[in-house]
Amino acid sequence: MKNFALIGAGGYIAPRHMKAIKDTGNNLIAALDRHDSVGILDSYFPEANFFTEFERFDRHLEKLKRQDIKTDYVSICSPNYLHDAHIRFGLRIGANAICEKPLVLNPWNIDALEEIENETGKKVYTILQLRLHPAIIKLKEKIDATAPGKKFEVNLQYITSRGSWYHTSWKGDIQKSGGIATNIGVHFFDMLMWIFGDVKENKVSRHDDDTAAGTLELERANVNWMLSINEKMLPQDVRAAGKRTYRLLNIDGEEFEFSDGFTELHTLSYSNILSGKGFQLAETRRAIQLVHDIRNKNK
Repeated sequence: MKNFALIGAGGYIAPRHMKAIKDTGNNLIAALDRHDSVGILDSYFPEANFFTEFERFDRHLEKLKRQDIKTDYVSICSPNYLHDAHIRFGLRIGANAICEKPLVLNPWNIDALEEIENETGKKVYTILQLRLHPAIIKLKEKIDATAPGKKFEVNLQYITSRGSWYHTSWKGDIQKSGGIATNIGVHFFDMLMWIFGDVKENKVSRHDDDTAAGTLELERANVNWMLSINEKMLPQDVRAAGKRTYRLLNIDGEEFEFSDGFTELHTLSYSNILSGKGFQLAETRRAIQLVHDIRNKNK
């Protein structure tokens, strides 16, 4: 049984990490969040110590270390701009780090983290759950089996409506979230490059507070993409049906469906990490570079 600490226990994604820790037979010994609405802990680890101040969280883990209670992993679900600092913290206390997307906001942060990995002998892992989705794995196998010279036409649209709160929160601050393309798009861009290869050309036609769009030429695909949190961007029939989310991946005119099958992907990610097969720093570089470039394209 491995001991975990969790940073960002009050966020949307944290319960998936708690479930993954529990489902893999491990223990959460401490959790941190600025906010104390974390009753979800009762469903998984009611005995976990909880802190709202980083300093007390840090001291608690140091105290446990002196008692020979080791923190094996620090799971990071904090706001995007804090990921780098929290990963560093995990490595420096002798733990491996498991961090939500985007791992960091800038590609040079990866270089610095690689240095700390070498110094500490610990590893940084990230959650790239779309690479573990059964339908997406089958899609990659299908693309890999086609003639090498074949180039695909891809249309990606993802609209996930958010209310006015979004712009007041850290997610609405591009310096903290990285903006729309980073915050809600990094998984999709990683998936596309995993399947269709490296970026040859990147054009951005729009990148504002609620919507981003552009085109990519990848080694094996031309991609039109659009990401938005604005419900007005939803197709009319989707809005009429009262739905607030729309996901479309169209490849050579054929719609590819992958709306289901997400419930266990964090647990699978943790299982892979614990068995030494998790996605490490090098795996994240292409997507981090791309979203950084998109964010700064028209400056």
